[in-house]
Amino acid sequence: MAQPTGPISQQPQPLPDSARGRLTQSQQGRPCFTSDLSVNEFVLATQAGFVPVGLVMGTSIYHIGVQPSRWNVSQELAVLTQAMYTARELAMARMEAEADLLGADGVIGVEVRARRYAFSAEIMEFIAVGTAVKAENGTSLRTPAGRPFTSHLSGQDFWTLWQHGWIPRALVLGTCVYHVAHLTFRQMLQAAGQNTELGTYTQAVYDAREIAMSRMQYEGSQVGADGIVGVTVREDDWVWGEHAVEFFAMGTAVSRLRPDASPVSPQMTMPLSG
Repeated sequence: MAQPTGPISQQPQPLPDSARGRLTQSQQGRPCFTSDLSVNEFVLATQAGFVPVGLVMGTSIYHIGVQPSRWNVSQELAVLTQAMYTARELAMARMEAEADLLGADGVIGVEVRARRYAFSAEIMEFIAVGTAVKAENGTSLRTPAGRPFTSHLSGQDFWTLWQHGWIPRALVLGTCVYHVAHLTFRQMLQAAGQNTELGTYTQAVYDAREIAMSRMQYEGSQVGADGIVGVTVREDDWVWGEHAVEFFAMGTAVSRLRPDASPVSPQMTMPLSG
């Protein structure tokens, strides 16, 4: 899979009429926001100077194709990689489009999920959900490209980041669907009853994780970030069989906005109960 030219989620996407109608209605009369933030997260976000303007979401139902592979060769399954990457990015792009319609500066607490449906093993739904927020003082805090920033950080982590002079730029992703070669009969005999490393498996899994990580880092560089925080890497086998695994890396790309910000000192608290 070639490196993408930039995150699809940072490119404008059209919204369905149902989403546009819901968001437009929420802005009429006396605005009433919706949010998936907890009470603590909501309070901390407002303390940081951001007000929620609405719950935003995006979805993409995608048919995942097939790709043949040789049983004794470890290799990336580029067709499947591209499908998983594109589907997630489309969901995120539609979530951002909803935030853009609300005039938000960014989206925090983003959750990206995938699920399968019983009516077809090859069809998956990818969902992105978060709370759109706007700076209370009217200052635009969008990305240099003029898009709302996105972040999977909790409200507490977002507050800490902001207090120390940093701001999210984008939720960045990297994925790699990899076929891990089967052991040959000779390799299985050599390992039988032994405590020994299975080099074929080690190298394949190592390579696949590194590919996913490098793609996530590439997305971070494309949005001009100084770093990526809150990185997670997970593995899922989905529907491709026991030797095909997706390695998925995700994190929030951040930039230093206020270098002169004073660090927040932790305060000791004592429980009132014995």
